[in-house]
Amino acid sequence: MLEALNEWLSNLFAVDEQTVKQLLSTALAIVVLWLGRRIVLRAVKRQTDDVRVRYRWAKVSTYVVVAIAVPLIVLIWVADLGALGTFVGLVSAGLVVALRDIILNMAGWVYIFMKRPIFVGDRIQVKEHAGDVIDFSLLQFTILEIGNWVDADQSTGRIIHLPNRLVFETALANYTHGFPFIWNEINVLITFESNWRKLKRLLAEIAEEHVDMLNEKAQRSVREAASRYMIFYRNLTPVVYTDVKESGVQLTLRYLCEPRRRRGIETAVWEAILDTIEREHDLDLAYPTVRVYKQGEDGPPEQRS
Repeated sequence: MLEALNEWLSNLFAVDEQTVKQLLSTALAIVVLWLGRRIVLRAVKRQTDDVRVRYRWAKVSTYVVVAIAVPLIVLIWVADLGALGTFVGLVSAGLVVALRDIILNMAGWVYIFMKRPIFVGDRIQVKEHAGDVIDFSLLQFTILEIGNWVDADQSTGRIIHLPNRLVFETALANYTHGFPFIWNEINVLITFESNWRKLKRLLAEIAEEHVDMLNEKAQRSVREAASRYMIFYRNLTPVVYTDVKESGVQLTLRYLCEPRRRRGIETAVWEAILDTIEREHDLDLAYPTVRVYKQGEDGPPEQRS
């Protein structure tokens, strides 16, 4: 029956039977691989409702199908091993010259897939672009942008596509993978006449109320990160530093927080600080000021006439 089909198609399209056989084999291979992928994804869909699991299976199955289909189709069309070697050599040379960027992007995809420097859901920064990773493909990865004209690492709503080759060409900062916390600082500037020791104590209490809950979780993350990277933090609890500026005494509250909660925690801490300063009469926020002395009336007693 196959012989008759080959002969009929050969006469119909005016091509030799060998070409018809190769076309049919190619179509059969594609259909079988496509059906196999559909069956696997349907089974995964029945087993779980987790969107992330389904997404990973869809991506991995696509890569597997492509990895099987490309060499299989090449073998179907190039039967002789000598011709196959010549074909591969010519194609490789042409790709290196004409498709350099595409090859680098594919190499970047292999690096990302094997070394896993970033995952879907990670918050990263590449050059001036920062955002949450939402997709990977053979040539690019996609992020949902944060920052830019929006303050405190909030989402802008823009989707940015970045070529995979950037993992070789520039630094890649990961906010969440490995050690899922960042250090944040809040600077509070008060007048020289204010009771800075009291505010320093109150800032420590505010920090303990709003951010110290992360300490146990952070300790566990540090232990996990230390097994892979040279990350050692002696103190993960909030701390308040003291400094002197031109307009007053600056107290800096430094604490750990989850990257996506930075703005919410900072808002809660600032509201508590403002309530505290309003309540305490010996505390005043400082700002740049200019003092004017009238000769003979103001200033130190020895300078008055």
